[in-house]
Amino acid sequence: MKASSCSTVCAVLVLVLLTAEAVQVSVAVTCNPVELSSCVNAITSSAPPSQLCCSKVNEQKPCLCQYLKNPSLRQFVSSPNARRVASTCGVPFPTC
Repeated sequence: MKASSCSTVCAVLVLVLLTAEAVQVSVAVTCNPVELSSCVNAITSSAPPSQLCCSKVNEQKPCLCQYLKNPSLRQFVSSPNARRVASTCGVPFPTC
């Protein structure tokens, strides 16, 4: 019985490690500001962000500091409307 228990525990550990590795792979985000194009209307006007926009803001959250450091993107990402969109979507505005 001990050998059976040990092999079961080993199998579970292997499964946990494989699952954890798969989760890390799926968390990787490709930083691409074009992904936020669904937010243009909300950022350039007072329109509320769409569900797709919020999904993309959430997805691109790890990239926001990179966008803020880019002189070409900073004015859009740090605008009051962009902050409003992030807040409405439940994404805290980063402090970089």
